Amino acid sequence: MNTEELKEILSKISSGDISVEEGTEILRDLPFKELGYAKIDNHREVRVGYPEVIYCEGKTVEQVKGIIEFMLTKNNNILGTRASEEMYEAVKTICPEVEYNKLARTLTIRKKEIKAPETYIAVVTAGTSDIPVAEEAAITAEILGNRVERIFDVGVAGIHRLFNRIDLIRGARAVVVVAGMEGALASVVGGLVDKPVIAVPTSIGYGANFGGLSALLAMLNSCASGVSVVNIDNGFGAGYMASMINKL
Repeated sequence: MNTEELKEILSKISSGDISVEEGTEILRDLPFKELGYAKIDNHREVRVGYPEVIYCEGKTVEQVKGIIEFMLTKNNNILGTRASEEMYEAVKTICPEVEYNKLARTLTIRKKEIKAPETYIAVVTAGTSDIPVAEEAAITAEILGNRVERIFDVGVAGIHRLFNRIDLIRGARAVVVVAGMEGALASVVGGLVDKPVIAVPTSIGYGANFGGLSALLAMLNSCASGVSVVNIDNGFGAGYMASMINKL
């Protein structure tokens, strides 16, 4: 439930279109729903503009299914990150329209259309191996109501590939740059665009990459201004932040 929907309910109670009892029943699950193993934050969209997202990793299949089963009673789009195929199959039994992206490991259910701004978000990867994290960012931004342009495999090992797509990248309202190895692409893009760059270090790389730590430190030490950094492999965090920027 967002702020406008809440205002509409209160207005209907005030005008007598629905009774106080009916309104109370609608609002009964605010601010959260207690499921025993989870407390679903139904007030989050009112507070921050976006509904709660389900981080599926570490949860059981039945827990994920139970959370989504309740969330389906609300008129919100649903996003689950780090989901397994087993979780997808379980959710499909209660919601056949659920979509699963194997690369991103995301579950998405679209319950309502969100009007996207005319501006868009660019999601850029250094290599093909970085695409799973980039897809998590892109799908997150899309389910939150944004247009996304994907520009993949344009890393510094073949910098001419980046310049071939630079106009598309420069046209974005925010740019998500996903890179492993030494993570240099974020600094390069940051020096070429006048928009916020959200850098995502990935765990892709050989041993001295230290599971993404080398890319993380390189991005944090970027000499290009306007580059911010999220955690290793955190495509969701980057997509969420890019959406907030795009809708300012």
